Amino acid sequence: MTVWISVNGFGRLVSAETASVSVFDHGITVGDGVFETLKIVDGEPFALSRHLQRLRQSAQILKLTVPDENDLREAVAAVLNAHGEHRSRGRLRITVTAGEGPLGSDRSSRLPTWIIATSALPTWPSSSSIVTIDGLRNPRSLIAGAKTTSYAENVVALELAHNQGASEAIVGTVDGLVCEGTGSNVFAVIDQQVCTPTLSTGCLDGITRQLVLQWSQAIERDFTMEQLRDAREVFITSSTRDVHPVTAIDGRILAVGPRTAMIAGEFAKRCAWDIDP
Repeated sequence: MTVWISVNGFGRLVSAETASVSVFDHGITVGDGVFETLKIVDGEPFALSRHLQRLRQSAQILKLTVPDENDLREAVAAVLNAHGEHRSRGRLRITVTAGEGPLGSDRSSRLPTWIIATSALPTWPSSSSIVTIDGLRNPRSLIAGAKTTSYAENVVALELAHNQGASEAIVGTVDGLVCEGTGSNVFAVIDQQVCTPTLSTGCLDGITRQLVLQWSQAIERDFTMEQLRDAREVFITSSTRDVHPVTAIDGRILAVGPRTAMIAGEFAKRCAWDIDP
């Protein structure tokens, strides 16, 4: 496997076996970085323009410098051209960190580190089961809405879900509202309307979330965890899951509803039309 690594302004393709960054990289020592995960379809990254835009938005929140977009696109193409095994169906990850720094919160003047790598795309089951966890997200956090490499809270929440036999955890805000999943956005039918939490909850502005809102009559609306637990139709979205029906919430069984099926079908159809919507 071949990956792209750029350290202090020097980038190149290297084998995964020899790929390395400094143990003093701020992405390792304090989780000071941002990333994007895309799916690869027939050798092309899906919605690359939207992902690069969100990468830049996350970096702005963290006050990080992001490489030039053309340089990122060229590096993505180089990695994809080097990988026949993941060209038809795979996952691509772009990571940008603050680069080498001190063993503390201060940053150095080094240029950012950026890494582009691919792997196999998970084969998801036909539906998901979720559990809910109240009170985790702080919408007023300095990094709310950024897709950062500081993912430890998500890792622990997902482990809690797995321990309960579920495949995803939906976390709530400190104000009692629904926020997001550990690696997904959530939609629910509330008062006969397909809704997803507003960005004011601190949830990630997911790319699949954006497209569902654009391609359907779903709306942004805040709702409580209790409303989610009582909803008759729920689905989650992500760049690797697309539109994924939820068939159990905290052990309560749900059917795959007609709105979920319709939105999933429309999403799949439109994705086939345009690799970079």
